[in-house]
Amino acid sequence: MKLLRYGPPGQEKPGLLDADGNLRDLSGHVTDIAGNVLLPESLARLKALDHASLPQVAGNPRLGACVNGTGKFICIGLNYSDHAAETGATVPPEPIIFMKATSAIVGPNDTIEIPRDALKTDWEVELGVVIGKTAKYVTEDNAMDHVAGYCVINDVSERAFQADRQGQWTKGKSADTFGPTGPWLVTADEVPDPQKLPMWLEVNGHRYQNGSTVTMVYGVRYLVAYLSQFMSLQPGDIISTGTPPGVGLGQKPPVYLKPGDVVTLGIEGLGEQRQNVVQG
Repeated sequence: MKLLRYGPPGQEKPGLLDADGNLRDLSGHVTDIAGNVLLPESLARLKALDHASLPQVAGNPRLGACVNGTGKFICIGLNYSDHAAETGATVPPEPIIFMKATSAIVGPNDTIEIPRDALKTDWEVELGVVIGKTAKYVTEDNAMDHVAGYCVINDVSERAFQADRQGQWTKGKSADTFGPTGPWLVTADEVPDPQKLPMWLEVNGHRYQNGSTVTMVYGVRYLVAYLSQFMSLQPGDIISTGTPPGVGLGQKPPVYLKPGDVVTLGIEGLGEQRQNVVQG
């Protein structure tokens, strides 16, 4: 299934994309795509519905983030071997973990706002993993049982805040609008192998990122098990798993976002995003 949320910010309704690409309303069955709705048994009930009989949503409504009620937005740094190489960094012996504020989460096509005093606002196409069942001290053998599905994430980053100033990366990752998420949550049963997904990102029609999850250092199965040793993962939590090469920081000379730019990105089978960039 491709689950989604549509409508004005703060008033989103639950829905899904049917097999013919039509947007269908799920309000008669669930209140939101969040919490217990992401449990395996709940997803099974939604899958069993006659999707073609659900109310069709007219027009082309705004899409919100594909999951609501995210308690933790966990990001993994330098998790692609080819991205680490372009930045001159060494692949870490354990995953680099940092948090992105949940207030950064927006819809997949919402505007990106460059923060005040920002100098180096950058892009990162990433595979998002949405937790569907609480994971605590899980092993790699059963880690995937706790994954509800996958989505596209643009891990927008202000490099000057992230690296040129003191402290942790979080402040360079957490500005409002820095977490476009969606367009839909593709349930795990429709993604046979999350480690074989082509991904790309363009700015103003120029393709900067053209990679694949095949070059991830630490895969989804490992990350879910690893993170669960340090914190419980709960339904709706998101793991943003890192980015392939081609970020603005890695260009020679570096290229950063500016007002008026248009960012488009996608992952095969998970949909596409499009954002206009403005000054915040």
